[in-house]
Amino acid sequence: MATKTPTKNKKKTAVNIKPLHDKIIVERDEPEAVTAAGIILPESGKERPKSGTVIAVGDGTLNTETGERIPLTIAAGDKVIFTSYAGTEVKLGDDEYLIMNEADVLAVID
Repeated sequence: MATKTPTKNKKKTAVNIKPLHDKIIVERDEPEAVTAAGIILPESGKERPKSGTVIAVGDGTLNTETGERIPLTIAAGDKVIFTSYAGTEVKLGDDEYLIMNEADVLAVID
């Protein structure tokens, strides 16, 4: 009798976590494994990328004068560049994410 070998799907389309208010969840890009000159970098030598893909966004900040929500300008699926020490690292299963404020994002990559 043949048994099915479990396959691991690295990319998830849905995250079981919802950010609050002006927070966003970012999946950091993979670090470069090979330099432009062809040198293979060990894990300890790889620089952590300062870019990633937005997985989920909160419902916006609260306007204290009117009580209305101000929606975020960043949407799920956007590629972003963020500050070096932005966010809090969170591990869900085998995947690592960053939870950060929208203000920590420096630019959106088109």
